[in-house]
Amino acid sequence: MPDKAFLDTNILIYLYVGDDNRKRGVVCNALDDNDCITSIQALNETSNVLYRKFELSSEQIKNYLDNIESVCSSVMPVQRDTINSALDLKERYGYDFFDCLMLSSALEGKCNVIFSEDMSDGQIINKKLKIVNPFN
Repeated sequence: MPDKAFLDTNILIYLYVGDDNRKRGVVCNALDDNDCITSIQALNETSNVLYRKFELSSEQIKNYLDNIESVCSSVMPVQRDTINSALDLKERYGYDFFDCLMLSSALEGKCNVIFSEDMSDGQIINKKLKIVNPFN
């Protein structure tokens, strides 16, 4: 049975933009091999990066977000409980608050893997969620 995997913002970026074909291929393999989800926060951050760094139009970004939603089985909302959990994770693990918000969403989504290059590869969060840098 495939892992249920959460896709962090940087993973979503490599999926469609930039010129790193190796990373794009790794992300595509992760999508093929796992039941992937993401969060509203990741979509917000992705939109900001696409607008500021890649200078895409609003219409291009909307199409990009539609594509993300088509490859992810769900998009987790960010609710007050998500924020409270993220604050607890920040205290326990010391990551940036926004990284903890991603971890919290992944835990709420019952993921056992989070793909990210921003956190400690191999670390287990709350005995349930493994951080994996798919590019290592």
